Amino acid sequence: MTMPAEPGIVDTNVLIYALDTAAPQHAAALALLNAARADAATLFVTSQILCEFYSVMTNPRRVARPRTAAEALTVLSDMLTFLHVLPVPASTIDRLLDLLRRRPVTGSDVFDLHIIAAMQANNIGRIYTFNTADFAAFPDLAVVTPAAP
Repeated sequence: MTMPAEPGIVDTNVLIYALDTAAPQHAAALALLNAARADAATLFVTSQILCEFYSVMTNPRRVARPRTAAEALTVLSDMLTFLHVLPVPASTIDRLLDLLRRRPVTGSDVFDLHIIAAMQANNIGRIYTFNTADFAAFPDLAVVTPAAP
């Protein structure tokens, strides 16, 4: 795998697939996180992404092997030793409202726009995700699908 050339944010699905050894995306997701663990990449998350990750990994309707609250806390604590949490400044809300005006969405799609707003507020232009279609409408973002080693 080519190491990330610049810092980027890691979408929730990458974190989930890194845990799910049965997922076809597992090797690529794990390789990306291992690059950050080895200080070969600088990867970010937001508090929203961490909450989404916790929600999914503890939900038996969403994953085949849900984690207990204690297990989920251990996984999060480990990830926070090599992932950086982006601050979400107050200006993020103004950016989110601007994005919603330019690209009205409904339902849970608002969460992707919130991630973009947080990225903009922190001058992060790259996102690592397996859901590239969620971000395709934003040509100013570098949307990168992690690749297996």
